[in-house]
Amino acid sequence: MTVTIRPADRRDIVAVAELIEEIERFYGSTEIQPLEERHSQVEEALFGSPPLASALLVEDGAGNLVGLAAYSFLWPAAGSSHSLFLKELYVRDTLRRQGVGARLMDELRALAAARSGCSRVEWMTDRDNPNARAFYKSLGFTEFDGKIVYRVDAHKG
Repeated sequence: MTVTIRPADRRDIVAVAELIEEIERFYGSTEIQPLEERHSQVEEALFGSPPLASALLVEDGAGNLVGLAAYSFLWPAAGSSHSLFLKELYVRDTLRRQGVGARLMDELRALAAARSGCSRVEWMTDRDNPNARAFYKSLGFTEFDGKIVYRVDAHKG
């Protein structure tokens, strides 16, 4: 199947909001935000002033959105450089194991290499996600065992 990888633009807000529901369900969520709320959040995140994130989208031959890589640049990384941090990589199940995820990773590495001062690409996956771990290993990436992730709800005291 032929796919196109391109940066998100404003015409993609609705499709990205819909894909986020699919991603949430993939990870087991049963409580999904209302679509209008997701629209607003996608618009603010990708096109606010300043934007909170960027996204590469995967479009199939029929123009349907079938995957995305959402990322941000973080500072500092090594020394005073910055890194491209991949927050979400998702490819619809009908296109998995066809090289689409590998192409997204290549695009992200190219974006990082082209950006002055960007020293690396970083991301996380859940320890209990063997498919994702096998995917990254198949691309030659090794797991980094040096960080512990903390998370706290922003709206609780």
